[in-house]
Amino acid sequence: MKAAQIQKYSKDINVQVVDIPVPKIGETEVLIKVKTAAVNPLELLNITGSVKLIQDYEKPFTLGNELTGVIEEVGSRVVNFKKGDKVYSRLPIAKIGAFAEYAAVDQSAIWFLPQNLDYVTGAGVPLTGLTAYQGLTEVLQAKPGQSVFIPGGSGSFGQMAVPIAKALGLQVIVSGNAAAKDRILQAGADQYLDYKKENYWEVLDNVDFVIDTLGVNEIDHELSILKPNGKLLSLIAGPNKQFAIEQKLPKWKQWLFGAAGSKLDKKAEKQQAEYRFIFVRSDGEQLRKVTEIVEKNNIVPAIDSHDFTIEQINEAILYVKNGHPNGKVVIKFT
Repeated sequence: MKAAQIQKYSKDINVQVVDIPVPKIGETEVLIKVKTAAVNPLELLNITGSVKLIQDYEKPFTLGNELTGVIEEVGSRVVNFKKGDKVYSRLPIAKIGAFAEYAAVDQSAIWFLPQNLDYVTGAGVPLTGLTAYQGLTEVLQAKPGQSVFIPGGSGSFGQMAVPIAKALGLQVIVSGNAAAKDRILQAGADQYLDYKKENYWEVLDNVDFVIDTLGVNEIDHELSILKPNGKLLSLIAGPNKQFAIEQKLPKWKQWLFGAAGSKLDKKAEKQQAEYRFIFVRSDGEQLRKVTEIVEKNNIVPAIDSHDFTIEQINEAILYVKNGHPNGKVVIKFT
């Protein structure tokens, strides 16, 4: 089968499409014939080795973190799933590999494709959907009636995070570009700020939570609008000691992440707030709950108009890195 692999970590985007055997499945795994795989910024982190302290892969390894497909084979201890089922998944962190014609995936990481989505649109759900769900329910422990602000929330994360946050009973505020305003409001946002017309830190105050999608340069502004004891959850600014403890990483990594994240922790403390970081994991049961929200609200993720095949994987990754996608970028398998 064809698979997109890297031989070593590198700052250069040099993914190789190779022929490797179809994977053998374990007792609790299913063999998925991949229909569509999404290309995320996480791919760049996997290529460069930026997350190797969280997960270091044995090289060579196949890239790709989320997929849709059809089950071709099931292990002897698999329950609930059978051959022919349409499924999707954020693959287990320790065993990614969506950029291939087939993938062996543990049953605990998959769920049935939402009935309102096809293989292409379904690929826009698992990673961002689970990031939003885990961030809101586990890290922030958000309660109905509380408020969350998502700066830069007009992209692929926001289109999933907004309806999930609304389904959990939150007041949702988003900033982003003017073109996405109607779409994000339709998804359930209570308030939308055009970032070119309004500075959110001059408009908002006393917010319970902020989910950062913009990075370290925006942290000061994000912290300034939180109420006392509020929480800032970042998707990209970097881990801290609390993250390492929750991930049950060894003591030396806890020390390392503690040192790396101390500046962010101190910034938060000055604002009587708390800084948190998330690295989303696979979870089929949570994906089931996300699926229910997707189906109930008829959420259809925006997919970028560019068509890519596995042979064009480098172009697709570079497009995610340097382009301006108008939705989730995907690789389609015939």
